[in-house]
Amino acid sequence: MEEIGVIKSVDGIMAKVIVRKTMACDHCVKGECDMEGRNFETEAINAVHAKVGQTVKIVMKAQTYIKGAIVLYILPVFSLIIGAILGQLLLPAYFTGINTETLAVVGAFFLFFLSLVLVKFLSGRMEKNTEYKSVVEKILENENANPVPFS
Repeated sequence: MEEIGVIKSVDGIMAKVIVRKTMACDHCVKGECDMEGRNFETEAINAVHAKVGQTVKIVMKAQTYIKGAIVLYILPVFSLIIGAILGQLLLPAYFTGINTETLAVVGAFFLFFLSLVLVKFLSGRMEKNTEYKSVVEKILENENANPVPFS
């Protein structure tokens, strides 16, 4: 995934980039997004040593994007389903007199909650790992000829 942005600040090898909403938002339906007309800020590895105010192209590997989506979206849904199945099959042995459907709901929400804790933990680790960061790949303009307002 590629985006165009302007360097807002540089701190060592990392740069904060203000990105115009373009390619990543092409699939969105107009009127459905509450960020209409806004830019967003991201942190990227400054591999080309860009300076504040320069327009750059940042790139995120597709596999990184997919891994993040799996952790964020698929893991909780999968946990909800497995929790329901395990709750219905295993919990009746420990909780007699309670409806199996109720135990399935309890098991589903228990594993779902655990998956949310795991997502929080994994996203924190992924955020620190440079493998999961965007990279400033190319300087497009040296100065702010077409500036993106910092917000």
